[in-house]
Amino acid sequence: MKLTILFGGASYEHEISIVSAITVMDKLSSFDITLVFCDQDHQFYKVDTKEMKAKSFSSGAHKKMPLLHVIKGGFELRKTFSKELFNAPVLNLIHGGDGEDGTIASILDFYNIAYIGPRKEASVFSFDKGYTKWLADSLHVKSLEYEIVCQGEKPSIALPIIIKPARLGSSIGVSIVKEASELEYALDLAFEFDERVVVEPFVAGVKEYNLAGCNLDGKIKYSIVEEPEKQDFLDFDKKYRDFSRSSKANEAQLDAFMVEKLQEAFSKIYNGLFEGALIRCDFFVIENEVYLNEINPIPGSMAHYLFEDFDALIQNLLKNLPTQKRAQVNYQYIHSINQAKGK
Repeated sequence: MKLTILFGGASYEHEISIVSAITVMDKLSSFDITLVFCDQDHQFYKVDTKEMKAKSFSSGAHKKMPLLHVIKGGFELRKTFSKELFNAPVLNLIHGGDGEDGTIASILDFYNIAYIGPRKEASVFSFDKGYTKWLADSLHVKSLEYEIVCQGEKPSIALPIIIKPARLGSSIGVSIVKEASELEYALDLAFEFDERVVVEPFVAGVKEYNLAGCNLDGKIKYSIVEEPEKQDFLDFDKKYRDFSRSSKANEAQLDAFMVEKLQEAFSKIYNGLFEGALIRCDFFVIENEVYLNEINPIPGSMAHYLFEDFDALIQNLLKNLPTQKRAQVNYQYIHSINQAKGK
């Protein structure tokens, strides 16, 4: 089975995407994989599997690789006297901006390229943490109290609080503020990455659980539930190591009732919006109540470590991608006008 892994992108999570792609490629041994790298200038390059190393991109060596062009149905390699089309379905592994904000989804939809990943509408509600709160509320999924703060404003939620850039993942720009003296620096840090930030109360020692899944044949295939190792919160370094890990995660010690509650919250988020994507939802559990923390529409390394047979999962997901409905243009209206005018 053929598959194109698309990675890179122009975002703060560009390097994370490279690490994810290297890891996922190794986990899909049954696939005939084409690697496509999108650089920060939005140029696409075909990467030889032998050159799939982080250094190939940090050194700029990728610029000597074959340049690709997006056309209807796939990526085209233009040679002096011929052209070659790579039209395998795409696994969107671009984290952050471009990959998760709907840009890549729009391009792939526009050019009628099949892909695994969030569609435009799903990207809108999962990329912006403020919009995620609205989505959760509309679906009757609990989330923590919050407020959106713009530059020049101060949060009103009582300390301690956690401050996050609204449209950024991997814990980049995130701070915990326990003392008033720490607030200004934490806001300045978050505003370096976004003009809007989300502020929530910080709950020390809260139980956090991760659950991934996708829709296969009309039913969600759930991963195991993981309780990630953390201190106050999962910082960038911890998440970076998670993206490159190859071992399976340990299943959280939860009773069947709590697992069912987590799955129920996940299904409310997923169904009707995230079909065609493999997502991971991160939840808090407080006094036996489930709270959505965030949606990862393109989780690090596709959360392969939460599934028993990740290779088979991707094979099945490719068979369950939503079909795109296109309007059929027949110019009937224009023809009727011309006929009425006798032209």
